[in-house]
Amino acid sequence: VQLQASGGGLVQAGGSLRVSCIVSGGTFSGYHMGWSRQAAGKDREFVPAINWSGGSKTYADSVKGRFTISRDNAKNTVYLQMNSLEPEDTAVYYCAAARGIRYTPPPTYDYWGQGTLVTVSS
Repeated sequence: VQLQASGGGLVQAGGSLRVSCIVSGGTFSGYHMGWSRQAAGKDREFVPAINWSGGSKTYADSVKGRFTISRDNAKNTVYLQMNSLEPEDTAVYYCAAARGIRYTPPPTYDYWGQGTLVTVSS
């Protein structure tokens, strides 16, 4: 299973950005998906997750109301729409996939993508 993230870049504080992750080599609709991020010198942290159908979503408190996770099972793609970005959101964003029937957020991920860098300038 391969996860390919894209869409990162440089944005000013208050701006918006959408990152995407396409999954290949597996059955996308069978995975719960999510995003985690890692800022320089910090541990990786959970951001949002979405269950296999898209019917359940979970967000970290730090991004609630600003970030939206979604998925398109026909395109094998998960998205993260980020609005009202803050310098503290600067990090490498990783998409990840979790197998299993039950959705227990935050998921224990089985597969990780390579990450895409998001930089928010003040």
